[in-house]
Amino acid sequence: MSRVTIFAKGNLDVRDSLHVLRVGGEVHWNGINEVLRGLGSSAVVRVRHETWTRSDALLAAEGSVPADLATRDLPLGAHAAAAQFSDAIFGADADAYVLSIQPDIAVPLVRHRREGYLLHPADWPSWSAADRLWLQTEFSPVAALDADTSMRNLEHIVTRIRARSEAPILVCNVSTVVPGEFVHVHAGLGEILSTRIRRFNLGLVDLSQRAGISIVDIDAIVARAGADRLKLDAFHLNAEGCRLVAQEVVRVLDEYDCFAAAGARR
Repeated sequence: MSRVTIFAKGNLDVRDSLHVLRVGGEVHWNGINEVLRGLGSSAVVRVRHETWTRSDALLAAEGSVPADLATRDLPLGAHAAAAQFSDAIFGADADAYVLSIQPDIAVPLVRHRREGYLLHPADWPSWSAADRLWLQTEFSPVAALDADTSMRNLEHIVTRIRARSEAPILVCNVSTVVPGEFVHVHAGLGEILSTRIRRFNLGLVDLSQRAGISIVDIDAIVARAGADRLKLDAFHLNAEGCRLVAQEVVRVLDEYDCFAAAGARR
């Protein structure tokens, strides 16, 4: 039996497809090992998943939560403070790394006015009045990343991972189909979400050419199978969509001989 460790740094797009998709507490898709069992493979994948706020925050992370934040019990949901300030991916031993551009496209950040650290104030409306006041007085909004800045950040992330590991690095793109968006004249609209996603997807192609990372082409997967059938909203897939993404990750990792190589090491 070969055992493969994947370090998955991303949000629901990577967690739901590779680890587990739960809806209302019920398991709808049980992750990448379901694909391997369906293929009759003896390989077993261990998915180590961490949520991710944004590439600039990850590059700035030093592995510890700032002291003033650590003293507050903020209901940050899936984006716990420990994950937001984790730099574990740069020291983790893994057979493959799976990242995503979705956080850079969609996750908003604020910056502490004095300390300078970045924070995703997830679920802030549910915070106490005192914590909401602290957020308002101590932080200022941070502009959204553009695609070029995001890709430069991702290239730095790839470089840091490869400084200690030659394991494959896969990056998920995002489906450009946005439910409810039926625009045919873009004059005066600026950068709508589907346009923003396209810019990031194209930037990821350029990054792949420069850095040799592999793209998990979720945009193509959804296009082939049908967005109306697979997508729950702009970023979330149903169980069938998650299965197709996991199948693609297995296909890419198999081309890298990850499963055979892991078996040989053990």
